[in-house]
Amino acid sequence: MPEDLHALEAGILACRICAGQFAATRTAHSPRPVFRCSRSARILITGQAPGARVHASGIFFSDASGDRLRDWLGLSHAEFYDLDRIAILPMAFCFPGYDNKGGDLPPPPVCAGTWRAEVLRQLPYISTTVLVGGYAQRWHLTDADRSVTNTVTCWRNWSPEYFPLPHPSWRNNALIRRIPGFEEELLPALRQRLRVLLRA
Repeated sequence: MPEDLHALEAGILACRICAGQFAATRTAHSPRPVFRCSRSARILITGQAPGARVHASGIFFSDASGDRLRDWLGLSHAEFYDLDRIAILPMAFCFPGYDNKGGDLPPPPVCAGTWRAEVLRQLPYISTTVLVGGYAQRWHLTDADRSVTNTVTCWRNWSPEYFPLPHPSWRNNALIRRIPGFEEELLPALRQRLRVLLRA
């Protein structure tokens, strides 16, 4: 990484802006920023925020949802984690903790407000961004509907620069079934686009 990206990475890893907020959650955890990027990356995968498993392991999408996402993208495990070609940057770099019902809290907006634009400026070769879930879609697609279903249904409005996807959790099966052409049209177009970029 060039010196400026190294310095930016060091600043992110040292960030403790949300320490008090995280300490007050049910998990009472400390910040642990997790992200993957290099200046040469052509593809960006953006999700919500690390979950508890990623907070512990430091590895994104290392679960059944990750297997499903890789299947949607048509990527092998090795391709998905190829740091030189694929960047993974969530909307917040740290696990935000659980709410009172045991669900993940939303990504703190201060994280994207502090770091995101500067990180993206250091990734000049990104040609396609995969937007997993509503938080990523609303930040990147300022004209998108707040409904993930509607945004993904209208994916052609933003492709090939952006491809919006629902979260690959199996709990979203009902939502996914409501998206016309998701498996028949969106996923083949996305896979073809990623293949072109990986061959470049």
